[in-house]
Amino acid sequence: MNKKLRKTYGKADAPSTVALMRLIETQSKTTIANWTLDYAERTMLPLFLSHCLDDNRPAHAIAAAREWLDGKIKLPYVKNIILNECHAAARELNDNPVAQAAARAIGQSAGSIHAAPHSLGLLFYAAAAVGYDRLGFEANKEEYEVIAEDVCADYTAALRAVAVESEPNPAVCKWHC
Repeated sequence: MNKKLRKTYGKADAPSTVALMRLIETQSKTTIANWTLDYAERTMLPLFLSHCLDDNRPAHAIAAAREWLDGKIKLPYVKNIILNECHAAARELNDNPVAQAAARAIGQSAGSIHAAPHSLGLLFYAAAAVGYDRLGFEANKEEYEVIAEDVCADYTAALRAVAVESEPNPAVCKWHC
């Protein structure tokens, strides 16, 4: 790899991203958390494991987040797993941008249990993971952004499939991107 790679792809002000943010704002934190965990487990975890077969830290973060949603464990315990296992795995993978971005995406997914805006982080890291997996590391920015739009469309479709119409307690999202 000759060039410094970006950690994320996608744009917070892209019409597709803004539409996704508006849809997220109509859903409860529980719906958002389950959607991100399902998406990460379906798309990012297999991608991560294809590069790091014996590393269960991101899978542990997903499982712990689900246990918290079920009321079985406390939030500080889950946060510790997210930060000191899943994100630690990502920090150790500078030589593997696909697995690194996938681990970060999974960490953002797990983090959505306590802060719904983390759901957007999953999108941006997933776009990098998929982009690097499909295109390698020498494509141009525009090619990676096309992949980011594809990932955003898939991610949005996954939310639409589970969205609750007129959800009574939509999450309050303060977007800092």
